[in-house]
Amino acid sequence: MCRNIRPLFNFDPPATDHEIQDAALQFVRKLAGTTRPSKRNEAAFDRAVRSIADCARELLDSMETSQPPRNREEEAAKARARSAARFA
Repeated sequence: MCRNIRPLFNFDPPATDHEIQDAALQFVRKLAGTTRPSKRNEAAFDRAVRSIADCARELLDSMETSQPPRNREEEAAKARARSAARFA
């Protein structure tokens, strides 16, 4: 759905509040169909972002896995390699 929303679970170090906030913002932007709400809808937009960020944090904190945490740099390198192969 949103290419800019990245998986945030099972990374070392864990997802930061800023990363979760960015994902929530991108999700709300996608749903609303706009990157910036009108002044009239700004409060509802901001409230939705906060609510989704809180739910996302709760989800990430409650999930469990037996897999070892993934390394952010390694995952980013894999993504760059996939992108290079795709657009080469």
